[in-house]
Amino acid sequence: MIVRLDLAYDGTGFHGWAAQPGVRTVQGVLEDALARVLGERPRLSVAGRTDAGVHAEGQVASFAAPDGADPARVARAVNAMLGPEVVALRARRAPEGFDARRSATGREYRYRIDTAPVPDPFTARFVWHHPGGLAVARMRRAASHLVGEHDFASFCRVPDPPAGTVRRLRSLSVAVAGREVRVRARADAFLHQMVRSLVGTLVAAGEGRLDPDALPAVLAARSRAAAGPIAPPQGLALVRVVYGRPAGGPARRGGRAAR
Repeated sequence: MIVRLDLAYDGTGFHGWAAQPGVRTVQGVLEDALARVLGERPRLSVAGRTDAGVHAEGQVASFAAPDGADPARVARAVNAMLGPEVVALRARRAPEGFDARRSATGREYRYRIDTAPVPDPFTARFVWHHPGGLAVARMRRAASHLVGEHDFASFCRVPDPPAGTVRRLRSLSVAVAGREVRVRARADAFLHQMVRSLVGTLVAAGEGRLDPDALPAVLAARSRAAAGPIAPPQGLALVRVVYGRPAGGPARRGGRAAR
């Protein structure tokens, strides 16, 4: 049977999601824990292959489990072994054919920027401390040029091997919450480092270093050098994965998840 795991994790101590030899990853420790519970090592499929230092509040993974496995017991065991760093929020039997990555039709990420003069030691692992004001109106105007279907080659690491860089960005919002500026991005799928590149560019607009109305030219350049710097990883979290038909258009399967 296929088991779906809804996960949350603090990505600070991990070299990203994907298992790699010689380094600690979320996939690696989770597969180790599941092997102890199931008696065999599963191979996880995941909705968003987050990079080093990136967090998740609404990650989804799936795997084939032996018949008779109890998803609730699996979740309890994972939490006992890995919590609170990695937590199974929910485990349940998924419909036949479900795959956490291929079945997903949308991902939503949130990025938190702390603009206070000094960092908060209780949130520092989860925000980009960027002291000083940001012109939120300028950031929103810049964001308005990026929503929709575009070639986002200027906002990603060059794919290896080369692949298409056209994506549909369904929403890109900027909000203020106390001392924080928060950016939310939702798309069917994202390119490698796309969200962090978008955030870095919006911050450059908010600082006055980039004209918000220059964003169409940045897109047209199809060059990483045309966009703003990449924001650091700790402010980024995967907050939601969508399954089923996304709002505003037909369901779209496949594609690479955000980092």
